[in-house]
Amino acid sequence: MKVRPGKPEARLPNSPSRRSFLTKTAQVSAAAMIVPRYVLGGPSQTAPSDRLNIAAIGAGGMGGGDLDELGLELQQNVVALCDVDERRAAPTFAKFPQARRYQDFRVMLEKMDDQIDAVVVATPDHVHAVATMAAIRRGKHVYCEKPLTRTIGEARKVAAAARQAGVVTQMGNQGHANEGARLTNEWIQAGVIGEVREVHVFTDRPGTHWKQGGPRPAETPSVPPELAWDLWLGPAPERPYHPAYVPVAWRAWWDFGTGPLGDMGCHIIDHPFWALDLGPPTTVQAYVTGPAGLVLPDGQLNRETFPHSAMITYDFPARGDQPPVRMIWYDGGLMPAKPPEMTDQCTLPSDGVLFVGSEGKMYCGSHGGMPHLIPTGWAGLQLPPQTMPRSIGHRAEWIAACKGSGTPVSNFEYSGPLTEVVLLGNLAVRAPGRRLQGDSSNLRVSNIPELNRFIHPEYREGWAL
Repeated sequence: MKVRPGKPEARLPNSPSRRSFLTKTAQVSAAAMIVPRYVLGGPSQTAPSDRLNIAAIGAGGMGGGDLDELGLELQQNVVALCDVDERRAAPTFAKFPQARRYQDFRVMLEKMDDQIDAVVVATPDHVHAVATMAAIRRGKHVYCEKPLTRTIGEARKVAAAARQAGVVTQMGNQGHANEGARLTNEWIQAGVIGEVREVHVFTDRPGTHWKQGGPRPAETPSVPPELAWDLWLGPAPERPYHPAYVPVAWRAWWDFGTGPLGDMGCHIIDHPFWALDLGPPTTVQAYVTGPAGLVLPDGQLNRETFPHSAMITYDFPARGDQPPVRMIWYDGGLMPAKPPEMTDQCTLPSDGVLFVGSEGKMYCGSHGGMPHLIPTGWAGLQLPPQTMPRSIGHRAEWIAACKGSGTPVSNFEYSGPLTEVVLLGNLAVRAPGRRLQGDSSNLRVSNIPELNRFIHPEYREGWAL
């Protein structure tokens, strides 16, 4: 097995090479390996003048985890917390008693504009775009949980706004910073398994975390006193409260979430998208089980929930001297066949990537899991040397860049296009069995025009992007 020498950069039409861009940002990030004081932590090592003033939009769930690292481990000032569910946010409120509390992020940003340097957005998916855009327009640096937005049009607009404003951004696909992600890139790009033309990406969700495929609830129970339901809805169409939506199951509903693709695709598809320098796919086709996404008897599309499971095929064109790639997504219990070369003692992870190369196969888990060759223990194989700088940490990259040191590698210039690719799969789910032809330059589907209305969402009054 020979290690392939370095190849010329592959350029996408009308854009700089993403690999070139990522290499440059990784090199800049390496400067942050000379770690500033505010990254080191410790009460005697972080001067108040070195700290960012951070506000959070969404303080429970992932927002609470983000703030644990940003506020406690990295010692930044958490000055404001906004959450529409006081019960879910209560643990975070207790950890940062000095922070001012709000339920409406628009009020928070207006009243504390001159006291906030950076904003964490960790709301349900349907609020990501409006909250992120509101922060960007006030010149705030933004860390937004994945997926960057609920729709493709929002992803394009948010990335453009961040670029124009010159703010520091990062999407919360935390595995992008892990050692396994760097090794996967190095092995694939050095040709350890030869040319890669086939990739399988898979997750065990939704069944393990929430259910999909049901009708809209008919009951209208009372709204819990700790929940500001109208603010929770935000830009989404008005509907009565029901516990089928809050706190986690909103991911199943088209109006609020992005299903398993949005939840896990930005973690899992991230690895082949990065390592293979993929751009927009030329075609996408979905097959689904369950009622969601199917055309109803009256000819209307079911817009309520995502399907029980889906298998989605993406076809990517050649990039320079790299061959075309077919990538297949599986969710809801569907999985690719176990490679016959795998021993009985080995299994694929429940969430991960299988790369099929001309000279071998390899797999890795989600969130930057370590890569594994199939079969293990190739005799005499010399793995490639390290070529990519290692990260100081996903959130630490963002903090360092906000202070002027380095560039976060999953900033919106990278994570915006990644999110668009992920969400194209959801567009295909809207028309199962039909091969969607994407027109990325014009941000439209060229052959199924009825899908284009889902690219740019409508918002309730008062919630414009």
